[in-house]
Amino acid sequence: MAAALAPSVLSADFARLGEQVREVEAGGAGLIHVDVMDGHFVNNITLGPVVTAAIRKSTNLPLDCHLMIENPERYVDAFIDAGAEMISVHMEAARHLHGTVQAIRKRGAKAGVVLNPATPLSALHDILPDVDFVLLMSVNPGFGGQSLIRPVLDKARQLRALVDRDRLNCRIEIDGGVTEENLQEVASTGVDMIVSGSAIFGTDDIRATTERMVRMLAVMAEDRA
Repeated sequence: MAAALAPSVLSADFARLGEQVREVEAGGAGLIHVDVMDGHFVNNITLGPVVTAAIRKSTNLPLDCHLMIENPERYVDAFIDAGAEMISVHMEAARHLHGTVQAIRKRGAKAGVVLNPATPLSALHDILPDVDFVLLMSVNPGFGGQSLIRPVLDKARQLRALVDRDRLNCRIEIDGGVTEENLQEVASTGVDMIVSGSAIFGTDDIRATTERMVRMLAVMAEDRA
């Protein structure tokens, strides 16, 4: 199965947000990635549940909310109420990680754990069997438009091998610095979901760019089959 492309609305034109979300959906995107930042865990401040609810009205795709915030357990219900089907929280920010994961799943959403580039896979040891997906950051969180941190690709390969070896029902997502030029290399690590922001929303034809990237992922999947 081809990896799903997850355009990140962090890089979208917020004055045309609904329109641009519909364009990536028409281009074949598999989900919409929503980056939430609080100005504390990371330096930037972005959108919250109100804007998430507005995005929900613009698309039928799953909303993948990435909470780059302190005390994420306080906001899980608000984002699920706003329409998020997937919620990921940072290993580095969640003080009660197991409880937060359980709270997300209890509400019927998919629960994910996020690792910053410098956080080792060993940090997942006690939580991996309990999560629906792991999000590997391939840039340092906080701002869009950064370059891919290449050692994270090796981390993705290692996680793929671990998940397959233990037959875990856990998907792998990667986020940061993904462009059309490195998309195939990123996908070759075996990840299930690939986030891309400025490489999509920063182009003149968002739908066409999305279509090209989705087609590249589909061709790779066919070649592996």
